[in-house]
Amino acid sequence: YGFINTCLKSLVVEKYGEETWEKLRLQAGVQDSFLTFEVYKDEITMQLVDKACKVLGVPADIVLREFGKYFFEFCKRSGYDHMLRTLGGNLYEFIENLDALHSYLSLSYQAIVVLVLFFPQEMNAPSFRVEKNEDGSMHLHYYSDRRGLCHIVPGIIGAAALDFFNIEISMKIVNQTEEEERTGKKEHIVFLVTQNPLFPCKERNEFSSSSQCLVDSEKQIENQLNKEDLEKAKNANGDRGNSVCPVKKSHWKTLRGIITLGKGKLLRGFDPVYPKSLWIDTKTFCNGLPFHMVFDKELKVKQAGVSIQKIVPGLQTMGICLDQYFRIIHPEVPFTISSIQKFINSQFVFQTRREMMPESWKERPMLELRGQMMWMEPLQCMLYLCSPLLRTLHELEERQMHIADIAPHDVTRDLILLNQQRLAEMELSSQLERKKEELRILSKHLEEEKKKTEALLYAMLPQHVANQLKEGKRVEAGEFKECTILFSDVVTFTNICAQCEPIQIVLMLNSMYLRFDRLTTVHDVYKVETIGDAYMVVGGVPVPVPTHAERVANFALGMIMAAKGVQNPVSGNPIQIRVGIHTGPVLAGVVGEKMPRYCLFGDTVNIASRMESHGVPSKIHLSSSAYQCLKYKNFEITERGEIEVKGKGKMHTYFLIRNKSATENEIMGRP
Repeated sequence: YGFINTCLKSLVVEKYGEETWEKLRLQAGVQDSFLTFEVYKDEITMQLVDKACKVLGVPADIVLREFGKYFFEFCKRSGYDHMLRTLGGNLYEFIENLDALHSYLSLSYQAIVVLVLFFPQEMNAPSFRVEKNEDGSMHLHYYSDRRGLCHIVPGIIGAAALDFFNIEISMKIVNQTEEEERTGKKEHIVFLVTQNPLFPCKERNEFSSSSQCLVDSEKQIENQLNKEDLEKAKNANGDRGNSVCPVKKSHWKTLRGIITLGKGKLLRGFDPVYPKSLWIDTKTFCNGLPFHMVFDKELKVKQAGVSIQKIVPGLQTMGICLDQYFRIIHPEVPFTISSIQKFINSQFVFQTRREMMPESWKERPMLELRGQMMWMEPLQCMLYLCSPLLRTLHELEERQMHIADIAPHDVTRDLILLNQQRLAEMELSSQLERKKEELRILSKHLEEEKKKTEALLYAMLPQHVANQLKEGKRVEAGEFKECTILFSDVVTFTNICAQCEPIQIVLMLNSMYLRFDRLTTVHDVYKVETIGDAYMVVGGVPVPVPTHAERVANFALGMIMAAKGVQNPVSGNPIQIRVGIHTGPVLAGVVGEKMPRYCLFGDTVNIASRMESHGVPSKIHLSSSAYQCLKYKNFEITERGEIEVKGKGKMHTYFLIRNKSATENEIMGRP
C-alpha cells in the first residue's frame, strides 16, 4: 500500500531534506507521492530502500531498522496509536496479538499488515509467533515470503516496547531458515528478545523513596499472608507483572507487584472456580455456538455447531476428516495437529473446499471462518471456536447468508454493519485523496506553465515593470540621467533580402539573435527591441549601474566576434555588422496596453542610432560622450575624427578596438 512508501518518503524528507528525497526517487524511477489505499508493486519499495542505502551510504540492515522505528511513530501519527496500545498489557501479549490486529484491519483494508509492511492478503502477509523462555527472554518467530526485510522487525518492536511498556529491548537473530509451506518457501527468522526495564525520573524517585518502607513492612506482610495467599499472588502476578517479558522473581518482588504503593492495600490473586460437571446439554451448546468444531489428533470431527453443519452438510457425518472439507488460509501451516499446536495462540482462518460443498454453493464464493484453537488435554481434542469471516453485507448476500445465521452474542453481526459504514467512509476518504493528488499534479503543472509565462514576460519587459503590471499597478515613466545605448544592423541587409528566400532570412536572423541574446545575459545589459536586422541594447536601464558604458562596450566586442559565426546566405561568408554606441540621459516607460513595450525616449536614442548608421562594417562606432566614459577603463580606442552626422552636424567620433584586460573567452562568456 502507498502508506508504506509515503512513510519512507516522510522519513527521508524529515531527516535528510527534500533534495535527498528528490535525488533518491529519481534514481529509483518512482513518482513523488503515493495514495494511502493504493496498492503498489513490491519492487517500488525495494528499489527505494536499495537507492536509500546507496545515496545515504548506510548498510541495508541499518536503513531498515531506522525505517522500522520511524514507521511505528508514523503509524501513531496516522491514528493507530490507541489501537496499538490496547493490543496487550505487556510486550509478549502485544506481539501475540499482531496477527489478530492484521485480521481485524483486513476487514476494512482488504489487505493490511500493521507493524511490518502492508501486503495484499493474496501475497501472504508475515506472521508472528512468540515463546517465553525461563530466563525471562523471548523467542520471536517471524515468517515472511519477502526475504531481506527482517531487520524492520527489531526497529518496530523496539520502538513499541520503549513507547508502550517503558522497556529497552535488544533483538538478535539466532536462527534463519527457509520452510516449505503450502504457498511455497517462507523465510523463518527467530529473534532472541531480551529486555531491561526503564523508569521515568519521577517513577524512579517514587520507587526509591518507597523501597525502604517496603523493606520495613516485609515481615509484617509475611505474617499477614498465609502460604496459600502467597501462592495465589504468585500465580496471579506471574504473567501480568510490570515486566513485559516474564522474569524470575523473588516472593518479595511478587508482593511488591500486588501492593499499591503509598496506599498499602493488598490486591488478592484471582483463583477461578469450576463446577464439578458441565451444566449445559449438547443440543444447547451446539445451538449456542453455531460455528464451532471439535476434532481429534487424526483431524476426525467429533462435534460441530448447527450453522456450520447447515453450510457444510458433510460435517453431520461424525468421524470424517476435517481437512477434506477445509483448508487453512492463515497461518500458512500444514493441516496437522502438531502445526496447529505450534501456532495455538494465532487466529486461524479456514476456507471451505469448493469440491466438497453442496451443489448450491458451487457458484458462490467459498465461506471463510476465523477463530481460535483450544487444546483440550483430557479429551486429546482440539476445539475451534469461530465465526464467519465476512467484511460487508455484500459478502453476506453473495453467500446467500443472513444476519440471523450468526449467533446473537457474536460480535460479527455488529462488525459487518459497522464495517459497511466504515468502508463507505474509507471510500470517500480514498476519493478525496485521489482528488487531492490530482489537484497537486495540476497545481504543479500550473506552476510550471506560470514559470514559462513569466520567463516570456520577463523577456519582453523588465522584471520589476512586469510585476507591477501583473499587480494591476500603473508603471510611471522614469528618467535616467546617464545610460549607454547600442544599435547594430547587418551590412547590405537589403541586398541579402532581395536575393534570398524569406525562410533563409529568418534562419540567419534567428542564428544571430540567439548569439546576441546570450551575450546580454553574460554582460548584464537590457535588450530593448529588434526591428528587422536592427538590434537595440541599453546599459544602466532599467536598473542604474555605474559601469553601464563598460558593459555595453564589452557586449559590442562580443557581437563583432559572434557575427563571424553567422553565415551570409548569399555569399556563404560570415555576415558583417555595424555597431554604434552613445552615452546620455533618457526617459523610459511602458507604452501600450495590448502589447506593452518598455521604450526609451530622448535625443540619446537618436544619436546612438546615428552612430550605427554612420558606422563602418565590423567596427564599433563611439560618440564623444561614450568615449569619455571608456577612455580610462582599459579599452583600446582609436580616433576617427570629425564627421558629418545627419541632423546633428559635425561630430567628433571614435572606434572601439578591444578590451586590453579581458580575453576573448571572457568577452564571449566561455569557460
